[in-house]
Amino acid sequence: MEISYSLLYRIYMKDYMTIKEFSKLTGIEQTTLRYWDDIGLFSPTRRNPENNYRYYTPEQIIAVNFITVLSELSIPLKTISEMEEGRTPDKIIELIEHQEKILDMEMRSLHEKYSIIHARLELINYGKRLLEGYRVVNGVKIGSEKAVKEGELVNEEKISVLHRNMKKFVLGPRNEWNPGDSFYEHFIGFCKSAKDLRINLSLPIGGLHTDFKSFSKAPGEPDYFFSLDPSGYDTRKEGNYLIGFHEGYYGDFGNLPERMAAYIKENKIRVKGPVYTLYLLDEVCMTDPDEYLAQISVAIS
Repeated sequence: MEISYSLLYRIYMKDYMTIKEFSKLTGIEQTTLRYWDDIGLFSPTRRNPENNYRYYTPEQIIAVNFITVLSELSIPLKTISEMEEGRTPDKIIELIEHQEKILDMEMRSLHEKYSIIHARLELINYGKRLLEGYRVVNGVKIGSEKAVKEGELVNEEKISVLHRNMKKFVLGPRNEWNPGDSFYEHFIGFCKSAKDLRINLSLPIGGLHTDFKSFSKAPGEPDYFFSLDPSGYDTRKEGNYLIGFHEGYYGDFGNLPERMAAYIKENKIRVKGPVYTLYLLDEVCMTDPDEYLAQISVAIS
């Protein structure tokens, strides 16, 4: 708040300031000044014994700066009060360095939460668009009338060839499937290892098959689980991908593998590398598991 020089001069010519004047000059709310007084952190120079009004001196404008500076750093008032008497440069350095570490952890936490929000919004919005159907703007023509072209309608019932940007993720340990193993046995194992791998389970989780043959043979048994973490070291490369969608519970892909295999054969295209399964709509936004929407993608040559 800007204060005119004339007001500043009038205040400094006075022996005492009312709480209103002191508040206006320092920018500290009157309620805050009263609270500081009540807890013994910062008190007025005197009180009127008749009406208990608080009065401050001009010199206190400098004294209160100690509190406002440290409060701006989110240092607790109790700590500030304990430090007020007998503070030294070394003590303040130690206090500020400690607070720096706290704020660094808070910033990391906020950055992680932002990553979760961004990832979830991207998938959910894309899932909604698919259910409604949308005109593709980055389709890839591959020399067949059945291939997706610019302006063609894409929805969850179609096999499409689309361009995809690079995505980073964190890959979990390899799943060793034995006869009779359930999907959830391995998924729970992945969740248990998440802490050691520094994986945030609030981020979207997907499944990865090493190749299309592995996916076709056992679509509900991914070779790995992964977390869609933008700070991860693993990457899904940018390029053209064969993409299919399926509505259903985890591990349920219906006849999608056969439909994708038929599309590959009919259009004489080659697929390469891992198959990525990522749920666009899951329990975070859907109550009926049969309405979960999975995207399966594999790069094409």
